[in-house]
Amino acid sequence: MSRICSKTGKKGGTGNLRSHSMRATKRRFNANIQKKRVFDPKTGKFVRIKVSTSYLRTLAKRLGKKA
Repeated sequence: MSRICSKTGKKGGTGNLRSHSMRATKRRFNANIQKKRVFDPKTGKFVRIKVSTSYLRTLAKRLGKKA
């Protein structure tokens, strides 16, 4: 499962994990992607989408309620 937001395109980034001695090893910063069931008014059906939690807040604001 790819960790990419279907609406915003957010995805993971890379960086370094630093130990106490400042030794660097590669690590990955994943985006907070959730599967969410959203009602599509055009088709009249529920659709399951993978979106970031920041987009869920935007979606809730646009709909005027908690998503």
